[in-house]
Amino acid sequence: MADLERLKVEVVDLARELLDRAQTAAGSVFVLGLSTSEVVGGFIGRDSNLEVGQALVSALHAFLKDQGVYLAVQGCEHVNRALVVERSLALARGWEIVHVIPTPHAGGSGQVAAMQLLDDPVLVEHIQADLGMDIGDTAIGMHVKHVQVPIRLAARDVGAAHVTALASRPKLIGGARAEYSLDPLRKF
Repeated sequence: MADLERLKVEVVDLARELLDRAQTAAGSVFVLGLSTSEVVGGFIGRDSNLEVGQALVSALHAFLKDQGVYLAVQGCEHVNRALVVERSLALARGWEIVHVIPTPHAGGSGQVAAMQLLDDPVLVEHIQADLGMDIGDTAIGMHVKHVQVPIRLAARDVGAAHVTALASRPKLIGGARAEYSLDPLRKF
């Protein structure tokens, strides 16, 4: 069985690093893609683990809430990668609410945990998050706004799952004569 306390520390440490490196502001939206199957060393979509989902989502949610950052938990392809968010966030951002009840094998254990944890959870089909973390190669890119910048974190895994992090930065527009202020994500 997975060491839940160690996994909670790992996910919060990675999230802290990502928020720091992206200089994330309060009010930002953080999308989480999570395969608990991959975290426990199984194959994505086949070994869903509700305990692991509850541990990781609760730890991440508590940390992000303290930072003033909203959590959106992405589901698997069986729910069209819809996301669990707070109703108030969906309404404030004008996101269309859809109806589906996540299960461990349709949505995933992370979404089931988010439905239990959030104050007034709903599902939305599309968002534009400011940044996010993909635990287990779940493909969160469709929900992070342009321009996406991959962030290489100090640790590359949570449990047995590969981790990828994305942040976003404003588009550079204006052409050759334009000037741009420095930001933490630009590579040049």
